[in-house]
Amino acid sequence: MDFALSPEQKSWHDRAAAFAKAELNDDILERDAQAEFWREGWRRAAGFGVAGLPVPKEYGGQGLGLPETIAAMEGLGYGSQDSGLIFAMNATLWTNTIPILIYGTPAQKQRWLPGLCDGTYIGANGASEPEAGSDIFGMLATAVRDGSDWVISGRKIWVTAGPVADVYVCYASTDPAKGILGISAFIIPRDAPGFRVVRTIPKMGMKTVPMGELALENCRVPLEALLGREGRGAEVFNCSMEWERGAILAAALGTMRRQLERCCDYARKRKQFGQSISKFQAVSHRLALMKIRIETCRPLVYKIGWLKAQGKDATTESAIAKYHVSESFVTNSLDAIRTFGAPGYITENLVEKDLRDSIGSLLYSGTNDIQLNLVAKSLRL
Repeated sequence: MDFALSPEQKSWHDRAAAFAKAELNDDILERDAQAEFWREGWRRAAGFGVAGLPVPKEYGGQGLGLPETIAAMEGLGYGSQDSGLIFAMNATLWTNTIPILIYGTPAQKQRWLPGLCDGTYIGANGASEPEAGSDIFGMLATAVRDGSDWVISGRKIWVTAGPVADVYVCYASTDPAKGILGISAFIIPRDAPGFRVVRTIPKMGMKTVPMGELALENCRVPLEALLGREGRGAEVFNCSMEWERGAILAAALGTMRRQLERCCDYARKRKQFGQSISKFQAVSHRLALMKIRIETCRPLVYKIGWLKAQGKDATTESAIAKYHVSESFVTNSLDAIRTFGAPGYITENLVEKDLRDSIGSLLYSGTNDIQLNLVAKSLRL
């Protein structure tokens, strides 16, 4: 495995970083304070190509491989402070667009993928439930056939972009007696009868993308809304998680690099006791540890791109990367605040925002406890 970026990967990384710096930072302090979703930023990013990076060109995408997509996402994280927007685009891509691309019928792909790629649609994923969080397949939502329709009933929670999304990939049991083998996936448009957004859920970080709770109250969708075969929902979900866990934190690589550059620049300029604080070992070692974490994270993420490009399974590698990158992201964000001191604690410097935003990485795509379970399972423990 070659850890150096290929010319195409580097091109996408550099272009994405420059684009994000120029186009995706408007009014970030105000939008973060107001918890405001920026639809214009979504359209800009989609226009650049972010929303369809790994989608074939015939459906409006860029036709890139996962390695190039990861490189572009790292560039976005480096260039933009709007981690909520970037997270939302990742969540849509990995848990909505990719499942439709891989498991959708030709008609489903033609219906939804072009709009997801060009920014017309925002996608969301309805899997978690109030009583089924980490026990994702313990869901209570059900779907029954009624003539030419499916009738779906249940609640979905912790839905990234749920309040603003246009199309949802939701999961429900079509045969509860079969347990995990009775779960199916469905494509549900926002205007489906019986579907509604119950509420927007306030949260600690990533405030520029809303999180919501959904209600499916005898929600009716046509039979052709089934995504993949009946009873194949667990496979659809696990596929989306493999892609998401491996790639959604690529943007964090860029954010951590930006953090380190800011910290080094500040440490060189900030004078205390007659010298730059970078001369104090406590500070220099902290920055060295931030660098070490970045360098151990990058190959884990890019290895997933390499494995998927080879057509190989990356379930365990995705869990390892998700765990290590998220833990490193939180620690680096806290170390950035320690380096800046009081200026890092105030909102105007955006350093504290990185810490608030990083905490969610310990939880989404499966908590880090779940990631350790997956790694342990690979050891046949």
